Amino acid sequence: MKKIFPLCFIILANTTLHSQSRLQFINFASVNITDDFWKPKIDKVATVTMQACIYQTEVKTARIRNFEKVARNKGEKFEGLYYDDSDVYKALEAMAFALKTHPDAALEAKADEWIDKIAAAQLPDGYVGTYFTLRDLKQRWTDFGAHEDYNAGHMIEAAVAYYNVTAKRKFLDVAIRFANHIDSTFRLANRKWFSGHEEIELALVKLYNVTKDDHYLKLANWYLEQRGQGHYTYGKNWVTPDYWQDLKPVKLQKEITGHAVRAMYLYSGAADVAALTGDGGYMDAMKNVWEDVVHRNMYVTGGIGSAGDNEGFSHDYDLPNEDAYCETCASVGMVLWNQRMCQLTGDAKYVDVLERSLYNGALDGLSLKGDRFFYDNVLASNGQHQRREWFGTACCPANIARLVTSVGSYIYGKSNDGIWVNLFVSSNTNIDIANNKVAVNMKTGYPYGGDLTIKIDPEKKGKFKLYIRVPGWLDGMNTGTELYRGESSGLYEKLTYKINNGAVEVADKLENGYLVIERDWQKMDIVKIDIPLNIKRVMAMDSVRADHDRVAIQRGPLVYCVEGADNNNKVWDIVMPAKTAFSTIPMNVLDEKVIGLKAMVKAIVPAENGTDVKMIETPIIAIPYYCWANRGANAMQVWLPTKVKEVKVNYASKYEDGGNN
Repeated sequence: MKKIFPLCFIILANTTLHSQSRLQFINFASVNITDDFWKPKIDKVATVTMQACIYQTEVKTARIRNFEKVARNKGEKFEGLYYDDSDVYKALEAMAFALKTHPDAALEAKADEWIDKIAAAQLPDGYVGTYFTLRDLKQRWTDFGAHEDYNAGHMIEAAVAYYNVTAKRKFLDVAIRFANHIDSTFRLANRKWFSGHEEIELALVKLYNVTKDDHYLKLANWYLEQRGQGHYTYGKNWVTPDYWQDLKPVKLQKEITGHAVRAMYLYSGAADVAALTGDGGYMDAMKNVWEDVVHRNMYVTGGIGSAGDNEGFSHDYDLPNEDAYCETCASVGMVLWNQRMCQLTGDAKYVDVLERSLYNGALDGLSLKGDRFFYDNVLASNGQHQRREWFGTACCPANIARLVTSVGSYIYGKSNDGIWVNLFVSSNTNIDIANNKVAVNMKTGYPYGGDLTIKIDPEKKGKFKLYIRVPGWLDGMNTGTELYRGESSGLYEKLTYKINNGAVEVADKLENGYLVIERDWQKMDIVKIDIPLNIKRVMAMDSVRADHDRVAIQRGPLVYCVEGADNNNKVWDIVMPAKTAFSTIPMNVLDEKVIGLKAMVKAIVPAENGTDVKMIETPIIAIPYYCWANRGANAMQVWLPTKVKEVKVNYASKYEDGGNN
């Protein structure tokens, strides 16, 4: 099938960066966020969300108690689920990120307390796992699907993050001993194993990056090489090879299959290994699988994994709205994977998808108050979906917490020849480039305002490039994927910029979706950019049957929805005429200041005879999708009908709570 890309994605055919200029993202720890949109969310996660995670982890559930039981060694029983250790580690990683952006002595003391309990539960050979240690240690490493190495991966990620933020080694040393135990257990001749839930691959690369011990990079590659080797015997069990991406070796995979979160973690790890080793097999596979995900299996919100029975993928173009699964963790995974794909290639199309998933599919998983969560993220509801305090499988709350607190990691990048601006977030950082130290300060009203001011302040005059992403959604006929196209004028919306209040320039010479400004930069140079935030009607391609004769609304990176709270609970009886004109209105959703969209549409109402219906004009208000379901249970739709085709009735969602992590 022919692929249709925005104009900015077809300028250069060769998207692989030379090794000497490979893009590296600047870690969040070096970025100070001052943004009106993101800073309040980061602060709220560091306080409200973290306290919710702590309460659920050590008071309402037995996650911390299990570590205490192992340390006491009194024959006590395990409580909970076999992958519960991972939620402790994800919460600790979020704590580490929060401590960097929002220092808090009490939060750090709580993290240290948990780390002490984890260390006390480590066995002499380095193994840490409360489930098998408390139940039957002889059964450890006998079940591919028991999440032992998944738990280990999240421990390693948390330990690396905590060390990077606090410089305290205790947790890192625990993780190193566990990683050494795994290495000595598995990386042996004729040893058959693979991880039933991928995660350890990307974590081991992080451990390699901080220790420079190549055992961990080799172990990450070893894990990747185990897939598709027939190590697992598939019988009558409902789990099939494609469920956990075991149908083919990773380098031969071309299509997305199975459990969405597992897939995202696997491909993030493969991209990491490819970046460090230059392995073209992994790079080619990642590009092929990405094409399949984005062009045939991704929602307009950037969510993935439409099916609830396997928490993942079914068949191409199967994107139902009311039954959408779209696990929050899968959208987090899309952010992780697409950052790595951009790092491999220097192509802005990956950041376009990252941005779509971040602002819509992932952010929807966290309530505006910071203390309620979505596990699955539907695109339509009759009011049966509500945010929850917690879940039996509680991977999503800590996962969205660690993403929000580390959002600074996705803004800036650098290569040998320049500085990269990927996301538009008010912030500042210092970047060493071309034997020069450059202070970068960005101010913007994004995502609600298109104004962008970037101050480049080098210590000394120097020549280098400034790469600024031109968002793919600017193209009037495309939103960045084959699945969706904008129903606007069809004209390409040009991004314009000025340097030091000079003449207006048009950003029409792009490299892989980036505007590139190369000059001799001097102190206090200023680049001002105007990003048009026009309102677009978005349509799905015909293969997406769920969205026939429907449109979605997008402004900038934000996908909008119509919610009952703003529309007298009338969501399912409206029809969007072809020439509907929207206008922007400032409004609040609880305490969240947003730009709403207002329009006149048609509504279906009972006719005077009481048996027929008629159409009348009615006003509607649309809000950003991430804001819905914060004002109680009510109806919602993202894709609005353009024709009257059926009468909708209420039903209960069978996948509301999520399932097997």
